Amino acid sequence: MSKYITINDINISAGDTVRVFQKIEEAGKTRSQIFEGVVIAISGRGTGKSFTVRKIASGGIGVERIFPAFSPLIDHVELKQAGQVSRAKLFYLRDRVGKAATSIKKRLITSSNA
Repeated sequence: MSKYITINDINISAGDTVRVFQKIEEAGKTRSQIFEGVVIAISGRGTGKSFTVRKIASGGIGVERIFPAFSPLIDHVELKQAGQVSRAKLFYLRDRVGKAATSIKKRLITSSNA
């Protein structure tokens, strides 16, 4: 299992909120389409590495896309918010609805002096 992936000198790990800019060709013109969501999985190794991004579309419907890491169609990736999670695969987010599906909280370690 991969813990992180490096795309254009940006380290991306599971739980991060990213914006993926993908090149789309329509009618001979090239434009950039943005897909923004939470990275729920990183799989593969070497040049076959890919990452899965999940977003909540209108109406509360979850949409997932799998992006190959070394695809020439990916223009660039922006790290919007870094998340700290305790798992490598966040498939449990598929069962959550609303804000609970997108919020990844930082884990706080508390020590009690009892």
